[in-house]
Amino acid sequence: MEVIHSPDVARDFVLSLRRDGKTVGLVPTMGALHEGHLSLVRISRALCDATIATIFVNPTQFGPGEDLDKYPRTLVQDCDLLRAEGATAVFVPSNESMYPEGASTRIDPPSIAKPLEGAFRPEHFRGVATIVLKLFHCLPCNLAVFGRKDYQQWKVIEAMTRDLNIGIEILAGDIIREPDGLAMSSRNRYLDGDERSRALRLSESLRLVADAVESGQRDVSKLQKMMRQCLLGSSAPGTSGPVGVDKIDYAVVVDAETLTPLVEVDRPVVALIAARIGATRLIDNQVLIPPGNGLKGTNE
Repeated sequence: MEVIHSPDVARDFVLSLRRDGKTVGLVPTMGALHEGHLSLVRISRALCDATIATIFVNPTQFGPGEDLDKYPRTLVQDCDLLRAEGATAVFVPSNESMYPEGASTRIDPPSIAKPLEGAFRPEHFRGVATIVLKLFHCLPCNLAVFGRKDYQQWKVIEAMTRDLNIGIEILAGDIIREPDGLAMSSRNRYLDGDERSRALRLSESLRLVADAVESGQRDVSKLQKMMRQCLLGSSAPGTSGPVGVDKIDYAVVVDAETLTPLVEVDRPVVALIAARIGATRLIDNQVLIPPGNGLKGTNE
């Protein structure tokens, strides 16, 4: 597996592969890899002749007071995992190579970036759109695979790629969960034992609302109330601490394509959660397809 640090070398590497008639898949990551990331590598490898992962903790998508400095960095282990999965190359640029001194250009993200994460992290998607476009220029691939756990991010990148006529196919891999239902995330390692237990409220609330939709509940306000009640929990007997999350940023059911609010579930929707447990902010989601919609079941 090639380990590439220079944007120019990365571009030449990909262009050489494509001149040889090979298809190239891209898996952008911030490192601290887990099974969720590796599942995206497998999707790319199944579809493309060559797969290139990126590892770059992008500073422009972190806001003031967020976890840029403590975000886990495990480069040696990450490279070992990618090598074992058969990745062709990994691109590991420096901050200086991606944001040269004096660089001031940023991408204005599409309108789907404005609600939800956009409301709570105002500069986040500006940073995401900028770095993803830069990676697409450094690595002019045929397709790129992103994780569905960052659902709104996937939709933002999908819209940006379409709006700017970039010509790269955008795919999304399913959420990979721990055996107890917790969505895999690099930030899960921040959680202590109690916080890890309370984090299960996210997946539990999603299962609750999925069961309700399957049973015929269509009122979005009732579904959202169910989610919030499950997330917050109550005080356990004999203790003073909460058994749920500490704070809900949002817990909503919205249109699965546009992320716009709805009154009733009359089409595919997505239940989206962002909640804080201690100092850690976690997100999770589930797509819900109401029975009789012409499609079957629920999916993530």
